[in-house]
Amino acid sequence: MAKIWNPEAECMSREEMHKLQSERLCSKIKEIYENVPYYRAKMDEKGVSPADIRSVDDLSLLPFTSKQDLREAYPYGLFARPLKDIVEIHATSGTTGKQVIAGYTKNDIALWGEVMARVLTAAGGDETSVVQSSYGYGLFTGGLGAHYGAQTMGAMAIPTSSGNTERQIRLMKDLGTTILCCTPSYATFIGETIRDMGLDISEFKLKAGVFGAEPWTVEMKRELEKLLNIKTIDVYGLTEIIGPGVGFSCEKECGIHISEDHFIPEIIDPETGENLPDGTLGELVFTCVTKEGLPMMRYRTRDITSITHEPCECGRTLVRMGKIQGRSDDMLIIRGVNVFPSQVESALLDITDVAPYYMLVVDREGTRDTLEVQVEMSPEFFSDEVRQLEKLEKEIYEKLKSALGLATKVKLVAPKSIARSEGKAVRVIDKRKK
Repeated sequence: MAKIWNPEAECMSREEMHKLQSERLCSKIKEIYENVPYYRAKMDEKGVSPADIRSVDDLSLLPFTSKQDLREAYPYGLFARPLKDIVEIHATSGTTGKQVIAGYTKNDIALWGEVMARVLTAAGGDETSVVQSSYGYGLFTGGLGAHYGAQTMGAMAIPTSSGNTERQIRLMKDLGTTILCCTPSYATFIGETIRDMGLDISEFKLKAGVFGAEPWTVEMKRELEKLLNIKTIDVYGLTEIIGPGVGFSCEKECGIHISEDHFIPEIIDPETGENLPDGTLGELVFTCVTKEGLPMMRYRTRDITSITHEPCECGRTLVRMGKIQGRSDDMLIIRGVNVFPSQVESALLDITDVAPYYMLVVDREGTRDTLEVQVEMSPEFFSDEVRQLEKLEKEIYEKLKSALGLATKVKLVAPKSIARSEGKAVRVIDKRKK
């Protein structure tokens, strides 16, 4: 059997899991009904009370929660605990000027460490591991998620964050990093930089990589394993639920194990909201049954996938999620950063010398995602000198970098060169291989 952090939870029988989930769900729904007026109003509107929830089988009686609810309740309206109990805040990038704010109690931080310890153990980690967290630290959940997991496991955590790659590589070699945690595209860049520095990867102690926050193909996985001489696993998560650690792959590579003792998944028809059976593609929905600060109730992730309750050959019985096939909305994930066309539009509206027409061209150079923003110039500005055009490009670049938290390519194009549409405008061309 594979190395497993918490066999009691990860290898529980379906009957035991059903009982545990039911107990936790009933308790959590009662708690949020009493403590979160926003949820209480949604339940009252649907005509459901805590007394109606007797087991996990009654989950579908509850109303959904969406990102729009988080915006309406911004910043603290969905918190189930008083602010004096919140010890940490994280957030996503805002799509309409408002970020999703997630609050964590002391117990939530411990929960996060627990589920991330499961992830790191699946990668072969233990208390002797040296875990280098090269995800961004700060409001983004990636860096501290891996950090807390390492500390929970009793391993050494190296909080390098992202950037300053050559220094990271020197630390990786000198400190004997055994597990690298970052986005797959950054891992690729690290590997290529090691090669360009003339270093021999066989002289490093690196054994595994825990990569996530952006989609990556099987081909990219194999290339990374060869480039860094490691085995890799995928980590799945979202800020609204806990951050990284909601789910993870194992050495059998047959899906993402979801820590369903804490986060109950459902697959629904994105149009009707009806529950779908195992193996059917639909929208992934999560309910948090142990989280205290921000316990999401039937949160619609917009991720399209399927689930199966068949046990895995690795020994875990946790429900497994298939590869995410796409999203039910228009969000792009570029190098681990969520990007919405509406963010680009909002940034461009502040610039007077461009027309309100733009196109996002997403591509992949090697294994690294790129984003080019094509922007139409206004007719009045079109004939201006090169120096002015370069100044405008730089202004747009800085605006977009600030709005998206991501460096983009900016290309100014002639007036009326971007196709118009009488229906819904096509704003994205995604050239990446699916």
